[in-house]
Amino acid sequence: MAVSPRRADPGLRLALIDIGARLLAEGGPRALSTRRVAAEAGCSTQAVYTHFGGMSGLVREMVHEGFDRLQTHFAEVADSPDPVADMALLGHAYRRNGARNPHLYAIMFGTTTHTGFRLSEPDRQYGRHTLSRVTRTAGRCIASGRFTVADPELVAHHMWTAVHGIVSLELGDYLIPPYDADTCFETQLVNLMVAEGDDRDGATRSVAAARLRAAGIEEERADDMAAPS
Repeated sequence: MAVSPRRADPGLRLALIDIGARLLAEGGPRALSTRRVAAEAGCSTQAVYTHFGGMSGLVREMVHEGFDRLQTHFAEVADSPDPVADMALLGHAYRRNGARNPHLYAIMFGTTTHTGFRLSEPDRQYGRHTLSRVTRTAGRCIASGRFTVADPELVAHHMWTAVHGIVSLELGDYLIPPYDADTCFETQLVNLMVAEGDDRDGATRSVAAARLRAAGIEEERADDMAAPS
């Protein structure tokens, strides 16, 4: 009787990605080995080859998984009548993804690298699909008359570069009271909206509304995690 090939366990795949990212971010390239990743996952080294074809494939999937998780966070942002609040909420989603996946975040943007492995250009650009949601929201802000910068893709890049900078500083523990991450993040969002053409009072109201909506998303996530499966 023929024996069917064993299917790869998707739960183990994600565990290997998270473990590998943590080892790489905390210990550098020397800490990342097939044997150590497998040992921490409680599986054989063959699992790394089954799922990723080797260590280079594992690092590549860390990058892809990081952007896929960012896309999941963006997908939680529903369109509302206030597109500027939606834009600010996408900023919160970006920050929340970084906080929940700090090891993957470092690898997504090349902050942490693996000796002997370089991302190809397609790998490096893989995550750009996530920017399409920000671009669409920027277009809505422009169409509503709130933003005067006419290029939605340029607006999206402004938002990305600015929010990425503050999240990177936050994850590196560089932002401390009285100018901690919460304080800087809120004022940064307001200033970003004003720079794109919004008036300060309107931007302040929209950013405040986004903060409340972000808190609601966090509560829903907590409830989902606490609910019995």
